[in-house]
Amino acid sequence: MSDDIPPERTAASAASKPIRILLADDHALVRRGVRLILDREPDLRVVAEAGDGAEAVEQARKGDVDLAVLDIAMPRLTGLQATRELVALKPGLPILMLTMHDNEQYLFQALKAGACGYVLKSVADRDLVAACRAAMRNEPFLHPGAVTALIRTYLDRVRHGEENPDHLLTPREEEVLKLVAEGHSSKQIAELLFISVKTVHRHRANLLHKLGLHDRLELTRYAIRAGLIEA
Repeated sequence: MSDDIPPERTAASAASKPIRILLADDHALVRRGVRLILDREPDLRVVAEAGDGAEAVEQARKGDVDLAVLDIAMPRLTGLQATRELVALKPGLPILMLTMHDNEQYLFQALKAGACGYVLKSVADRDLVAACRAAMRNEPFLHPGAVTALIRTYLDRVRHGEENPDHLLTPREEEVLKLVAEGHSSKQIAELLFISVKTVHRHRANLLHKLGLHDRLELTRYAIRAGLIEA
């Protein structure tokens, strides 16, 4: 009779379905290493992989996943841009940012984009599993240095009023900027983003005006400084 089965075992059986993870990183060796870390845990399973941000969004669109783990710097769409797309596509999907950059700018951009955690690749074997489980409990996960940076930067910005929303790019402008900097033509950008060439030209003109720049070369340099593409 089932009366002899401890209630905790029954609960464990009901909750035994592993967390389905989407893993995105443009380096196959990194994906393999991260997958080994995750798949050795009985409650975690990588069910989809992607080599760039756009592929990650497509994988999430066509498959059922419970959690996304995204590298922050990837081709086509960065992890930040993919996060914004995923938040719009699947509002309840927890997203962890996996990065080699212990950098306050990236940290704040990740949180603004909608990520619930920020994990350094250098300590992924120590922190990533805990971060995944925290994300599924709807809890944020930041390494200690990130928490310190979060508090310090917030206090500094409040004190000095440094953030000016008028100078921030929209998510779409940022996508166009990244693709321009990567050398795509207006027609290619239009096809990738499903917009008209005329709209691409308008976004590019807005970028030049907002940023006070003059041509593609200056846009590319800005994109490198902003972390949208690698030099």
